[in-house]
Amino acid sequence: MKTILFDLDGTLTDSGEGIINCASLALRTLGLPVPDRQTMRVFVGPPLRETFLRFGVREADVEEAIRIYRSRYQPIGLFENRPYEGIREVLEALGAAGHRLYVATSKPEEMSRTILEHFDLARYFHRICGAALDGSRDTKSKVIAYLLEHCPASDQIVMVGDTKYDVLGAAAHGIGTIGVAWGYGEVADMEAAGAEAIARSPAQLLEMLL
Repeated sequence: MKTILFDLDGTLTDSGEGIINCASLALRTLGLPVPDRQTMRVFVGPPLRETFLRFGVREADVEEAIRIYRSRYQPIGLFENRPYEGIREVLEALGAAGHRLYVATSKPEEMSRTILEHFDLARYFHRICGAALDGSRDTKSKVIAYLLEHCPASDQIVMVGDTKYDVLGAAAHGIGTIGVAWGYGEVADMEAAGAEAIARSPAQLLEMLL
């Protein structure tokens, strides 16, 4: 039996449209330039605070940028989203094989649960762990640390994610990562960070995990 930790954005669901729309609103409201959507893809995955700083938001304005982002994201943006084709079948097969599945995401926990319940995916997971809204748990490493405190010990734990942040966050706890190529991170970045393998499709991911 394996304990398998899944990232959410870019791994289970394609959430880019909502995230990019909300991040664009925040930048525009603060009077900052809004790059093309391809450039804005980097908002998917990492903590918002870190990414807004990269796009010219001043440290003093980061909390306001996040507030503007969430003012649109909570009622609208989180539903501009869809599960990747084949993901439901992966989760069903892993559960049927007796593996324990968890979500470890940098997205706020309450929002993550809402999204997974909306798409009827929450039922596949023993626990959904995400970031804390007060900023006390805001990185992938901190989320995984919190999750490990609340799940049974296991000799076989693996992370599944689409960015280098998943790889590095898991490695901080001695956990290997299978990167997925269909998300928003770069395969080369995941490989450089130490990903043990790269799955090119959900079907290939299932084969690797089984």
